[in-house]
Amino acid sequence: MSNISENNKRIAKNTLLLYFRTFLTMAISLYTSRVILNELGVSDYGIYNVVGGVVAMFSVISGTFSSSISRFITYELGSGNFNRLQKIFSTSLNTQLIIATIIILIGEIVGVWFINFQMQIPPERLVAANWVFQCSLFTFIINLISIPYNACIIAHEKMSAFAYISILEVTLKLIIVYLIIFSPLDKLITYAILLLIVALIIRSTYGFYCKRHFGECKYQLIYDKQLSKEMLSFAGWSFLGNSAYMFNTQGVNILINLFFGVTFNAARGIATQVEASIMQFVNNFTVAINPQITKSYASGDKKYMFTLICQGAKYSYYLLLFFAIPFILEANTILKLWLKTVPEYAPIFIRLTMFGSMAMVLGNTMLTAVSATGNIKYYQIWVTIIGCLVFPLTWIAYKLGCPVETAYILYATIYFILIFVRLYFVKRQLDFPVAFFIKQVLIKISIVSITAFIIPTAINYYIPASLERLVLTILCATISSIFSILIIGLNSDERYIALSKLKKLIHRTKTYTKCQ
Repeated sequence: MSNISENNKRIAKNTLLLYFRTFLTMAISLYTSRVILNELGVSDYGIYNVVGGVVAMFSVISGTFSSSISRFITYELGSGNFNRLQKIFSTSLNTQLIIATIIILIGEIVGVWFINFQMQIPPERLVAANWVFQCSLFTFIINLISIPYNACIIAHEKMSAFAYISILEVTLKLIIVYLIIFSPLDKLITYAILLLIVALIIRSTYGFYCKRHFGECKYQLIYDKQLSKEMLSFAGWSFLGNSAYMFNTQGVNILINLFFGVTFNAARGIATQVEASIMQFVNNFTVAINPQITKSYASGDKKYMFTLICQGAKYSYYLLLFFAIPFILEANTILKLWLKTVPEYAPIFIRLTMFGSMAMVLGNTMLTAVSATGNIKYYQIWVTIIGCLVFPLTWIAYKLGCPVETAYILYATIYFILIFVRLYFVKRQLDFPVAFFIKQVLIKISIVSITAFIIPTAINYYIPASLERLVLTILCATISSIFSILIIGLNSDERYIALSKLKKLIHRTKTYTKCQ
């Protein structure tokens, strides 16, 4: 019992540290996005988004090995095998270096051809687009090599490192904004080069931290055939799931460029920026809870693992709901306050993105649970087959003349179906109580969502758009969400813990006020 209590405290502490990181990065990211959009213009911002998306397509490969590395490092920490842990780190880094070489070759041949001869880019901006591609490619390679180091930080649950290094990263990106404003050179090219420099600095910082604090992060030129076989087998099946997600995001981004042009890519870029900022809050919780899911499986504590799967899915959804309601109802007003120039279709893209994200977050902890077993073959096959439908269905829809927002509707629908596919495999491989998940997670979040939306929707319907309505909507959405979650969304034990924490917080606030 004491171990569970300590684990829960560690999850809470790490989540708070990651939230500190997120608040800082989100505030600066939203500000820098506004300035960058204004300085580059809608066309150049769209070019950066879609060309960067071509490079991001390669993350289907990097993401594959990232999940494999994270799983093996976390599992060995849970089982306490330090010698094998050292081998895993060195083997992982060697693998990433090989992948980096392959990606550079593919990028320089296929990527350059695609940008120059297939994409809809104004001829006078092709040189700038090629600069963006080269800088984005090497920024990607730098981040790729950092994956084993980042995996060690997460596995050791040292989230303070992310918080401190993020302060450095966002500070550097803030400096970039001011350099862009006063740069006499091509702003798009300058922006891409400066981001590459920042990536180099951050990569060096993570490497220095890991080598100093974690014994396994001492690189050795070794090759363990059996270990490599295990990791490649796991990564091979992960490749399928990552492929589906990449086609559904960056692949659809390219389809939008081919059918509608760079202006719509700019709108999608804004929606993606908003989604990424909001999802940081949700992902902070899952990053903190995922190592405990894997470690509980490695130690044989399935009961605690099942609790974490349900709580992780439910709490992730609730965290997203706080942001989703205001953005769904007030996207136009928020964008007008945030940006000087609001790309057409950005508001509707943001609204539909929220629905897709709400479906997607429910499956994150289930993926972690299946990955912990090491047996992900059939899970990835079926999730990929169904998930990959978004890309071809979007292509068919655009061919038939459907509007640009159809891609988002298809994405949300497919990922809602995937919730039940994931549940089937978690039940099959771990004997997971599906009925309990449906009752305690799916039914509760549905009732909470409907209840939380009622008052803010009424305000949005009866009061004309204004800053006052936005403030009132956010306030009512927050209050209605909190009460709906406390009364409907939590079980008795969770409600008791939440109210106890709230009472302690109120008591500390009163004590602090009296001392003042």
